[in-house]
Amino acid sequence: MQAWLEEGNNPDEFKCAFEPKCLDDCGVVNGDNSSCTDSCGVVNGDGSSCIEPKEESAIVKLFREGGTGFMMCVLICLILGLAICIERIIYLMMSSSNSSILLSKIESELKNGQIENAKEVCRNTSGPTASICLQGLERSNESIESIEKSIMAYGSVQMGLLEKGTSWISLFIAIAPMLGFMGTVIGMIGAFNSIEAAGDISPSLVAGGIKQALLTTVFGLIVAIILQIFYNFIISKIDDIVNDMEDTSIALVDLISSNKK
Repeated sequence: MQAWLEEGNNPDEFKCAFEPKCLDDCGVVNGDNSSCTDSCGVVNGDGSSCIEPKEESAIVKLFREGGTGFMMCVLICLILGLAICIERIIYLMMSSSNSSILLSKIESELKNGQIENAKEVCRNTSGPTASICLQGLERSNESIESIEKSIMAYGSVQMGLLEKGTSWISLFIAIAPMLGFMGTVIGMIGAFNSIEAAGDISPSLVAGGIKQALLTTVFGLIVAIILQIFYNFIISKIDDIVNDMEDTSIALVDLISSNKK
């Protein structure tokens, strides 16, 4: 600093040259008043950014190009459809049970004349098959026809619980491509409107509208395909459980009938 003063410089200039400047809105300011940082990262002294902005993913880019409105509607169909599919799959997995083991336990208790113990076995077993067996055992003192009617009636109730929500999945499967096709039509209308406004057939004008139209269609079809795969799995699982319920109920009626003789 002494040499600085001997040259006739102002002491305040020396202080300003070496002391750090105050912070600006987005970061530290260098001695030459150039910002060290901006809102998205470090910037050079000339104001150019040292950090390049992140590029948006290809999926997000296609989503925007397809038209946010219709693409968002199709996305909602996908989210709601997947939520119902996951809930149904979990429920069906919990509803599955080993009917052969259940029947062997019931048969053992009935042979010993312990109907109440057989009912307790059904209560302690989860799933619609065990519930149907319990309904049949509750009417074991009645006629076989009455037992069969009771099992059939309660089986219909259980089947309704198994199929709960599947109609919504099929609805989303139908709506998703329809929304995509609607976006296609609107995109084509927009392309022709652009041509009419420009008064000339420009490839860029036509390509933009056609691209938006095709993207909405593709996205709608993808959503429908995904939900259709889950839907078929759920339906096949329901069919397996229903078949197991029918086989078990027939075997139960035979057990009750044989123990009445």
